[in-house]
Amino acid sequence: MLLSATLFLSMTALAWAAPAGAAVPNGHPPLTLDMLRQRLANPMQREGRVAFDLRNFTIDLRADSALTANFYRLLSSALQKPATTPVLDISYATVLGDFDLQRLGQREPLFGDTLAPLLDAEGQAQLRRDRQRLAQLSRLSQSLLIQADSPPQQIYLFKGPLIAVQTRFSGAVVGNEIYFLGRFLAQGAMFEQGVYLSGARFNRELNLVGADFRQGVQAKSTIFFAPVRLDQSRFRNGLTVQGAEFKVNANFSGAQLAGDLNFSRVQWQGTADFARTLWEGTAFFLRGSFSQALFFTEARFEAPLILRQARFSQPVNLRNAMLNREADFGDALFQPQAYLNVAGLEFSIEQTQILGTPGKIGRVFSVSQLRGNETLLRNLERNFRRLEQISDANHIAYTAERLRLKDWRRRLLGMNLNSASVRALTQTGFTTAQAQAIAARRLTQPFLSVDDVLNVEGVDLAAYVKVKDHVLARNSYSVLNRVNLALRWLGLSELIVLSHYGTSFGLIFGVGLVAIPVFTLMFWFVDRYRRRVPSPILPPLAEGLWLAGSCGLLLLLGLSNLLRLADYPWLTLVSLGMLIFPVPLVLIGLLLRQGRFHDLMEESYFVEDGSLRQLRLLIARLPIIPKFPFFRDRYTPILLNRRWNWLNYLDFSLNNWLKFGFNDVRLRDQHVPGLISALVWYQWGLGLLYAALLLWTLSRTIPGLNLLLYF
Repeated sequence: MLLSATLFLSMTALAWAAPAGAAVPNGHPPLTLDMLRQRLANPMQREGRVAFDLRNFTIDLRADSALTANFYRLLSSALQKPATTPVLDISYATVLGDFDLQRLGQREPLFGDTLAPLLDAEGQAQLRRDRQRLAQLSRLSQSLLIQADSPPQQIYLFKGPLIAVQTRFSGAVVGNEIYFLGRFLAQGAMFEQGVYLSGARFNRELNLVGADFRQGVQAKSTIFFAPVRLDQSRFRNGLTVQGAEFKVNANFSGAQLAGDLNFSRVQWQGTADFARTLWEGTAFFLRGSFSQALFFTEARFEAPLILRQARFSQPVNLRNAMLNREADFGDALFQPQAYLNVAGLEFSIEQTQILGTPGKIGRVFSVSQLRGNETLLRNLERNFRRLEQISDANHIAYTAERLRLKDWRRRLLGMNLNSASVRALTQTGFTTAQAQAIAARRLTQPFLSVDDVLNVEGVDLAAYVKVKDHVLARNSYSVLNRVNLALRWLGLSELIVLSHYGTSFGLIFGVGLVAIPVFTLMFWFVDRYRRRVPSPILPPLAEGLWLAGSCGLLLLLGLSNLLRLADYPWLTLVSLGMLIFPVPLVLIGLLLRQGRFHDLMEESYFVEDGSLRQLRLLIARLPIIPKFPFFRDRYTPILLNRRWNWLNYLDFSLNNWLKFGFNDVRLRDQHVPGLISALVWYQWGLGLLYAALLLWTLSRTIPGLNLLLYF
């Protein structure tokens, strides 16, 4: 017992008597002044360059340390020797106290020609901008404060590379307003206090892979001329790069970020890679400018993602990301080639909101295929409906149906990987070697999905992307199933090309503006052009000119709507033409061929209700006059000797197609060729379908008109 007490007292006394520069518990020897002089006097040669080797030391730079002043004086003098750019290597060291890079840098006047030979072209351009900015600030301060001329502006220049691999910094690292001409490598370094790099310029690579920042990092207005690597790093208490510029690629992949994360007004001129990152604090990217792609692939956001007023020139990749809080894209500007790739995005509709500019944000979401993304698209639609952004919700629904149509087309026309011949696979897009490898693989293990083709030797991702929309891996469908799927595909195709699946009122209205005058001209022709011999029954030229002019104007308005609003304008015109031209033209051709010889040849085939003249909604009435005699007495043939007679044909086409008109004009039921009756009934049937589609579109585009249809 006495021996133990004596040993404890001895160890305590030794601890109190230990000098300030003694080794720390990590086993690194303390750097003394004599060791520093020796290392500086006898530098190492590393890759053809002079290197000051201070690795594996404990460097005590605390305020009460005798080493601090001599360390900065001696090392700064050695680093600033002309004609040499020595490397400073403090890897695997422990730095106690603050590490002030400004005291190691070389002071140079900002104005003059001293710096120009040391910088590349881009660095010199930035130096000129810095000079102009500081000169303007100086003139402004003098004019406002009426001060005398200030001393010349100076900057700090760090010429050589700085290597701090797995170094532990117990104090702050200060590098504000420094031009780093060499590389800054600090892989796996630990920063226990703040890191201050505001206003710094990095002309070479900044590599902080796997670094651990336990306090905040300040890098406001910093400019990075070379690649930045911060992947696998951990920011425990915030990161501020507000106003910074990344001239080339910046890699934050796999990083963990917490605290205040301020990326506002940052210019990303290269790729910004935040793949597989974990965001525990709010990510502020306010007014950021992204010239290249932005990657949030497989990232996880525990706090809001704010990209308000950002500018995107290339795609934003949110593939397989997870949003646990809101994502705000309000007033963000997307260039024509920019979009949001949200395939596999996960978010809870109850806890997460995706915000954006109404009428615009819904158009920038992109999903490559429907399989695996149906729940995502449904949640996106519900998200925007809850926010009362109806047009955005409708566009998401339209996108989902386009993907569904694409999937059905692949099922109908796609090549089956399990049964296609080698020649057919080659025609699809595979090489001969790849097709033979697929044929050999399916003999032992059938393909269950198209993605399984990537497991075949020789089939790379480029080949998969090329053929994935043209192949399938399911068993062959029966004839009935294929016919059923073909009919569904045809119906969905018509809904998409004619109305954007009920989401574009302007497009479906343009369809009506094209169809109505076309049928008007047909009805006018079959009614007014009866025969040329023996006695002609022909329309007057003036009536034809008036009708052609009015119908031409409506056609022009309708076609302009279609060409402006349709995603596939020519396909829309072809689809509409297949509905309104083939059957009517066949009926009219047969009518002209057989001729017309019947009673009442001098009277019109159309009659009007003479009891009332008013705008009427005629959704429920049929295109022929009623048979009840008392009703029949109300209808009289339209007058053919009036200049405004052409309006009756337009009114009849309106009644038949739109179920709305300014007078009730119908087809008489006596002495009328059956072909004309068939033409009228054909338009009435198409008009009934059109009215249903129009009402459905209105219910989807006008909030509150039919809430039951939304869910």
